[in-house]
Parts: sequence; C-alpha cells; structure tokens
Amino acid sequence: MPQGRLGAPAVRHRLLICLIMAAVLMISGRLVWVQGLDASARAQEAIDQRTVTRTIPALRGDILDRNGTTMASSVERYDLWVNQLQVDEYLQGSKDAEVTGIDAAAQELAPVLGWSVSDTKAKLTGDRGFMYLQKNVDPKVRDAIISLKIPGIGADRVADRIYPAGSVGGNILGFVGADGSALAGTEYSFDDELSGTDGKTSYERGAGGQIIPTGTQQTTPAVDGNDLVLTIDRDLQWKAQQIVAGAVDKWEATGGSAVAMNARTGEVLAMAEYPSYDPNNPTTEDGQYLGNRSISNVFEPGSTGKLFTLATALEEGTATPESQYEIPYEQYFEGERIKDSHYHPDQKLTLAGVLKHSSNVGTVQISEKLDPQVRYDYLRAFGLGETTGVQLPAESAGIVHPPEDWTGRTRYTTAFGQGYSVNALQMVSAVGTFANDGVRVNPSLVSGVRQDDGTVRPLGQPDSTRVISSDTAATMRGLMDNDIEDGDNNASVTGYATAGKTGTAQVGDDGYTASFIGFAPADDPEIVVGVFVFGLDTFISGNTAAAPAFSELMTFTLQNQGIPPTGVPGREYENEW
Repeated sequence: MPQGRLGAPAVRHRLLICLIMAAVLMISGRLVWVQGLDASARAQEAIDQRTVTRTIPALRGDILDRNGTTMASSVERYDLWVNQLQVDEYLQGSKDAEVTGIDAAAQELAPVLGWSVSDTKAKLTGDRGFMYLQKNVDPKVRDAIISLKIPGIGADRVADRIYPAGSVGGNILGFVGADGSALAGTEYSFDDELSGTDGKTSYERGAGGQIIPTGTQQTTPAVDGNDLVLTIDRDLQWKAQQIVAGAVDKWEATGGSAVAMNARTGEVLAMAEYPSYDPNNPTTEDGQYLGNRSISNVFEPGSTGKLFTLATALEEGTATPESQYEIPYEQYFEGERIKDSHYHPDQKLTLAGVLKHSSNVGTVQISEKLDPQVRYDYLRAFGLGETTGVQLPAESAGIVHPPEDWTGRTRYTTAFGQGYSVNALQMVSAVGTFANDGVRVNPSLVSGVRQDDGTVRPLGQPDSTRVISSDTAATMRGLMDNDIEDGDNNASVTGYATAGKTGTAQVGDDGYTASFIGFAPADDPEIVVGVFVFGLDTFISGNTAAAPAFSELMTFTLQNQGIPPTGVPGREYENEW
C-alpha cells in the first residue's frame, strides 16, 4: 500500500536525502552569487557603510579698498575634535614610554591648549565617537596638536571673518553670520564672488572611528572665493565718519550721512554713516543702524532741489543767468501761498541772485515758464526716483510723483525741492552731473575682482546719461560757484574755488534735514561731496549745520586724492538789477 511504502524506512531515508541536497544546492547557489557574481556590489556596500565624508570649507575672499588695503578678510582657523574611544591607544606600542593612553595624551595636549592636565584628561575620557575639543583655533595650534599623532584627535578647517578697521566702512561692507552666510552690505550683494566653493574629503573608518590607512581616501580641495576691490578709500572713509559724527553730535541730530565721489568716474570714495556699527560684532548694535541710510533713508532735498529747476530753465531756454525777477517775501500762485525762509523786503534779483539768496518765490517764478511734464522728465533724467545701481541691499528709489499728481502746492513746491523724496547718494550723483559736463554717471562702489596677477577684473561699467548740454553745465558750475564766497563762507575750501548749494527741509514730525552738496575745483571739478544731517529738532540751515562739515571733508578729500588747486579764481555774477 502507498502509505506503507511512504512509511518504510528506506523511503523516508531517500526523502530526507533529497531535502538535504535541495537545501545544499540553495545555499551553494546563494554563496556563489554573493562571493562571485555579486561580490563587487557587496564589497561596495561595505565600503559605503564605513566611509565618512567631511566638508572642507572654502575661505571667503577678501574685501579691499581702492588701494589694496584689507577691509574684510577670512582667516584660516580649525575646530579640534576627539574620538574618545581611540585616545587610549596613544603610545601603547612604545617600549620607552613611561606613561601611555589618555594620561600621556592629556600631558601632551594640556600645554598646547592652555588647559590643566586634569581638565584635558576629563575631555579625553569617555565613550563618545565625536566631540569638539576647541573651536576656532589658530593654524599653529592645530599643527602642534596634529604633530603629536594622538589617535582620535583631528581638526576641521573653518574660517573666521574679521574686519581689521572695525566700524570703518561697516555700513558698506556688511557682515556675515556665525555660519559664514552673508547677511548685509557688499558681503551679501557680491556673495557669489566672495563665497567660493567648498571641498570635501572622504575616508574609510574602522569600528572605533579610526581612519583605515589602506582604505579608500579621496579629497576634493576647496576653491576659495574671489577678492573684491571697492572704490572706497579706507582713510577717507574713516575721516568722513569722524566728520559726520561731529556734525551730528554738535547739533544734537539723530543721524547723518556723508558721501564723497569722483565726479568724472562715479566712483564712491567714501560713504559714511553715523551712528554706525562694527561688523566684527553687529549683534550688539541697534538693528536700525545695520543698513546703509545713504541709500535707504529718503528725505525731501529742500533747496538743493532748486538746482534742477534752474538747470531745466537754462537748458530749455526760458531763462539766463541775467534774467530778472521781482521777488516779494511771499507770493500767491493760483491761491497757493509760497514764501521764502526768512522775511525780506521786495527784491530785484537775477536768476543768479535767486540761487544765491535761495529764494523759494523766485524759483517758482522761474519754474512757471516750464511745463510740469518737462520739469518731471528732467528730475528723472537726473536720476531721481530710481535706484543708483550701487548694488547694496535695501536701496530706496525715492519718490517722484508724475506731474498729473502735482496738485495744489505740490506743483510749486517741487520747484524748490519739496514734494518728492531722494536718498543721499542720489543727490550727490545728480549734482555731480553739473561737475561732469552735464553727463550723469551712475555711482559705483565696486571696482571689480582682483586677479592672481594683481590686476582687477571689472564687474561691468556704470551707465552714463547726458542730461544737459556742456554749456548749461558750465553755467550751472558758475552759478554754484557764485553761491559760495571763496574764503568767506562756511563751505569754503582754502586755496580752491568751490561750488555748492545748501538745503534744509522739514521732514514731517521727524524734525529737519540740513544738507550741503558741492564740488571742487569749481572750474575743473573732480570731487563732489554731500553732507546730510538728519533729525534736527529746529530749523537749522544747511549753511550752518552741514556746510562746515562739507568744507572739512572736501579739504581732506582733495588732499587725499592728490588734486591740486587750479589757481583759477571763483566766478561771480550780478545778483541784483
């Protein structure tokens, strides 16, 4: 019977042998697959499991002033770490060592780190596979420690960003965070050039975390960032900050800005703020000072805006320097009352006299012969109402409303610098148009990237726009020179004919802004300077609050840039008729 045969010992024996043979074949097949056909994949999997990859940070490029002086730099530093499981192997194979293991390692490390032996031993003792010993150490310290060849002790390269001149240029440079990320200023705007590319290193490690000497090791070196060259002069920047701080403190204002620029190239030589901050430690400062108010703070220009109205009238042929105006203290234009800043009897002034006396009434009379659209177009051509292109974060374009919105008083106040807003750099650039033969050059803060051979690769060229003719520009230079009595004015510069204009405007409930913008030498200008004092409690004229600081900064800038006097005396016009 079948059941009997299946239960027979011989049958059961043969069935057991078949099952065993099938199992052997399965195991053999799997062994052939693992050790033969799939050996490389399994080996790679094992390598992957014991391979560690670590980042090699790139050093951030330096930021230099126009003369190559370092204003921001990344110095090489190292983070020291320990694998506590390996330290006990130190000197274990040495026949001469009296002390081995953690005790020996602590004795060697302590003097290098400046720690006590007991504290060092405590740091090395434990079962942690990774722990930082000390961060941000000097390369010499790292080299001394690595030379001891203590098992489990290693170091990762990091970078520490420093600003050698402290607060000098802080509002231009910006700063980086603790993780090296760019957060403000040129650090942020030109991060792609400065940041570089991190490298990496990979190696196989054993069960205790040690590097396997015969294992695979690969290193891709970091590519450090490019060095950025600014147009700023560090010494001039320092002086500008000192001068604007003095003006702010003297007049108990809330803040101030100063800009010095090459009128021909648009290169910004200094752009100072007060209060400012030290980018080495920006977190301790009030957040409102971490930007750059020369481009972010907008205000009505006041009387410096009269320059654009007069230039428009001259260019359009509706007036000449000798044009005559009868100027009362106040005058109504279509029911809107316009008055001068101080009471005076009726005056008979030429256009030159209107500028010299800074008459609001006279400027409106001049503007009434111009179509509002024409005046608006010229304001925009001078660069007002648009960003300057210096590529710093948070720049404001200001506000210049279209002429259809010039209703009521605005139609008239825009003629003398009220009813629209600007930033400090815009105004200096706009006034620089008169100094540069009628061509406005967009200001620039960055010359380019320094190459290995020391040359500078430009990062583009600033745009330029002809706004007025050469003749009109020359006339404006004369009128602005006529406005300053050389040697007998708060804005005078000894030995140089100087041209300029004051400005004072009320800023809502925030007090007054006083300013002075001018250039020198007046007959062949190279430097244009603007000083702005914000948050004055009461009306203080630009001639009082800003002109002396302008004089001091212009004097230093001319000397700093090696620009001699031309010897040509100042220009004078007939101011009355």
